[in-house]
Amino acid sequence: MAHRQRFRFRPLTGVLIVVGVVLVVIAIVYFTTTATDLPGFFPGHQAGSTRHHTKHGIAVLGLAALCFVGAWFTTAPAKS
Repeated sequence: MAHRQRFRFRPLTGVLIVVGVVLVVIAIVYFTTTATDLPGFFPGHQAGSTRHHTKHGIAVLGLAALCFVGAWFTTAPAKS
């Protein structure tokens, strides 16, 4: 039989996963929405602009990746 290794799930792991998913959604908004249509509280909102903020989206995706890597490092094998 194959032995399944169990992992310890810490609260910080869940928080990092949720923040990472939210950041991915924000990156999608940056990639798909023009600067005029961005919500007013988003950095890069410019009235009358037709350009997309691709660099903002890439930066947010980088932050999401860091959150997912952090979540991965906060898991540990459960003690038997």
